[in-house]
Amino acid sequence: MPAPSLQPGRGIFRRKPIETITSDAEETGLSKSLGLWQLTAIGVGGIIGAGIFSLAGAVANEKAGPAVLISFLIAGIASAAAAFSYAEFAGMIPKAGSAYTYGYAVLGEVVGWLIGWDLLLEYTAIVAVVAISISGYFNEVVGYLGIDLPVWMLGAPGTEEEGVAPGSYKINLFAVLLCLFIAFMLNLGMKSAARFETFLVYLKVAVVLLVIGVGAFYVNTGNYTPFFPFGASGAITGAATVFFAVFGYDAMSTAAEESEEARKHMPKAILYSLGISMVLYVLACLVLTGMIPFEQIKGESAFASAFTDVGLPMLGAIIGVGAILGILTVMFTFMLGVTRVGYSMSRDGLLPAWFSKTHPVRKVPTRFTWLIGIASAVIAGLLPIGEAAELTNIGILLAFVIVCAAVIVLRHKRPDLPREFKTPGMPVVPAIGIAFSIWLVTFLAWETWLRFAGWFAIGLVIYFAYGYRKSKMNA
Repeated sequence: MPAPSLQPGRGIFRRKPIETITSDAEETGLSKSLGLWQLTAIGVGGIIGAGIFSLAGAVANEKAGPAVLISFLIAGIASAAAAFSYAEFAGMIPKAGSAYTYGYAVLGEVVGWLIGWDLLLEYTAIVAVVAISISGYFNEVVGYLGIDLPVWMLGAPGTEEEGVAPGSYKINLFAVLLCLFIAFMLNLGMKSAARFETFLVYLKVAVVLLVIGVGAFYVNTGNYTPFFPFGASGAITGAATVFFAVFGYDAMSTAAEESEEARKHMPKAILYSLGISMVLYVLACLVLTGMIPFEQIKGESAFASAFTDVGLPMLGAIIGVGAILGILTVMFTFMLGVTRVGYSMSRDGLLPAWFSKTHPVRKVPTRFTWLIGIASAVIAGLLPIGEAAELTNIGILLAFVIVCAAVIVLRHKRPDLPREFKTPGMPVVPAIGIAFSIWLVTFLAWETWLRFAGWFAIGLVIYFAYGYRKSKMNA
């Protein structure tokens, strides 16, 4: 069937025909250089990060005990419900933009805009939060080496005793440099950047396997009793916390246009990355809670401190260094995601065309990548991790709701469309993804909702002042 021409459309809920989106993707300005395992590595890189090196320990110590294993299983099942929906869309619409593009095609332009606008903030904030987290590990490492860094480089609220004016912040220089470094790597071209990411993912998986393999010899099954020290509700509450450690495939799906065989490879990469990550999470949780009693687990450096407690401090140090390098992959995946969302919005006319210009040789959106690199560096350099973290989460959950709802609507309205992968258990499975995401939203503080509403209000002003008129659907 020939792709229909763009129509002017009416109203804010005009939808871009899927056939047109597909033809646009085939004429992309991005280079197609990613194979199945490189895509999977990007997904694993986004999923396995601080969740396995610190969050698992914190939840075990404070909320779930050994039942942190159940927390990850619950979160994994809920995340899989959304992952199936992403996989169906990725095999059907192989275009950069992910949830933004899917919402635009099925639910209308204003819905796509709001999701895209929100992901610009969420993904950028995630990059900044991870950079701050890595800088914390870095400060510990240089401390062990006896190196005293200037106080203005450590990135925490200043005090008069430290020579910093009250109310001001030190600059987290290491976090700033990390953000700019990831932007630099992405601007080298997708082939080079993917090699860098794949190498770090292999290193990270090797560290996790080392933890599991060696730690298994130090497991004391008595530490599993009681298994539910905080009750079953503790495991469920823990699931709400660790849920944010089991997404990342959503950002990876934004690389669809840079895949050599996107329709075939993207659905597999989404499911493979989540499956590999969940197996590693579950095994790591079993080892961690079996090595030492959950009351003794240190959330900030759970595995490193656990091996120190059992008499293997050198292995703990190796794990700490591996964690620093491995968590870099999370920054890579989400900066890749946010730049491709912005690129897609610009190409559709909702943002100025300046943002979608690609490098003539490297075929990457250089301008937008540097813009995100600088924005994330500012957030990471000036805000403490708590305030930066509050900018994340809510948009990811709403994107999950939109994608799961859209896959139900499209299956009903366009059952004729060719689908490389079909979400099983339709419509129950995506409905589970919707319900779980809405449930998790209720755990967020009112301040998060306030920031979210403010960002949405700014987005609506920009959409009606610029995007609605300049949209390519408004020919």
